[in-house]
Amino acid sequence: MFDFHKDKGRYFDIQYKTSKEYVIPFLEQNNIAIEGQQVLEIGCAEAGVLKAFMERGSDCVGIELSEGRVELAREFFKDHPQSDKLELITENIYDINPETRFDSLFDIIILKDVIEHIHDHARFFKEVHSFLKPGGVIFFAFPPWQMPFGGHQQLAKSKLLSKWVYVHLLPRFMYRGIINMVGESAGIRDGLLEIAETGLSVEQFEGYSLASGFSILERKLWLTNPIYKYKFGLTVRAQLPVVKSLPYVRNFLTTCAYFLIQKPEE
Repeated sequence: MFDFHKDKGRYFDIQYKTSKEYVIPFLEQNNIAIEGQQVLEIGCAEAGVLKAFMERGSDCVGIELSEGRVELAREFFKDHPQSDKLELITENIYDINPETRFDSLFDIIILKDVIEHIHDHARFFKEVHSFLKPGGVIFFAFPPWQMPFGGHQQLAKSKLLSKWVYVHLLPRFMYRGIINMVGESAGIRDGLLEIAETGLSVEQFEGYSLASGFSILERKLWLTNPIYKYKFGLTVRAQLPVVKSLPYVRNFLTTCAYFLIQKPEE
């Protein structure tokens, strides 16, 4: 069911389509210009998301820790007519001084399915300020930790574990024991347990954003994650009004949260 995670060409195309049909419209509905903007994606993987922004006239930078994924991105873009609008970097953002590394700070920063992998959220929200122009915005998309597959267990090799909804919400020692019992590799085990340490709820995300001086421009909760349209052929549905109004409970029934936050004007 989840072979697209191995098929990087298909995964690249899925990210591109989701960005083109859902991420960019979400920004534009909030009066965020795309053409001529300086756009940074943190955790860009093969840069499928940025392809949609390039084609709309943005100048793009992608930062990715995996050198292999950056090399694959370069292969995907080598014949693209707008490849001069994309710079790819294999670095940790904490090692970058944006004032000296880039010609300009950024109008838009994107973290799509990335924030739930980052440790020390309080530090991240403070550090990312320095990459944005005054009034610049950050787009986030992430699965709330409490949602049925919020632990990313669908990536497990074990058919039992990969289809076991809410298993990641068990006490940590029990969850670790199940992962070991079904024989997952050390790499998958460590990845699943990392998400157990870094996953976010909607309320936690909002708390970090506000505590770091950002304002929340827009929040959209999805009953069906837009990317599921391309992964599984599912109909995309926004979260029901009655559910999205219920703090904490909404995390269990929301498969994806879109947020747009803004740095204050100076």
